[in-house]
Amino acid sequence: MPTLITPRSALRNTFLEAVREFQAEGRGGASDDTMLGTQIAQWGSRWRDPAGFDAYVQALAADARMETQRPAGMVPTTTLWWVEGETWLGRLTIRHRLTPRLMEWGGTIGYDIRPTARDRGHGRAMLRAALPHAWGLGFDPVLVTCDADNVPSRKVIEANGGVFEDKRGDKLRYWIATSPA
Repeated sequence: MPTLITPRSALRNTFLEAVREFQAEGRGGASDDTMLGTQIAQWGSRWRDPAGFDAYVQALAADARMETQRPAGMVPTTTLWWVEGETWLGRLTIRHRLTPRLMEWGGTIGYDIRPTARDRGHGRAMLRAALPHAWGLGFDPVLVTCDADNVPSRKVIEANGGVFEDKRGDKLRYWIATSPA
């Protein structure tokens, strides 16, 4: 059964397989300003080297700490990986606070499922599993956004109780309760 875990270097090979899948669909290019796209651009050339991948995993852990230095406009972020056994299926980030830009565009939680693992319910299950983590960080509710034309992501959000607030630009904005029932 898949589960959310903290990133681990031992998953490097299946992580790299997933990155190749994302790149085959155009992720990581110059125009990809998503968190995943930015990480591919910033770290991708170092991931093949085990030491470079270890540094990436350590940087993800450090990014959750308030005292970590980060570029202007960036906030502390907890990254969790969705895995089944030793297979990397996706990633999810929980931003620890929302800037004005994140209120409009990014939301509290962002996620990606590797292309070959899509359409199997992983997105719904991963987001559902993340809600207690967000609760633990003090969020209730969380803001989750998606592109207006991203029907699968909209369905993931709505399946997790997402209440539509509005559309801003090309983003749909939803609020999801995190409090335990």
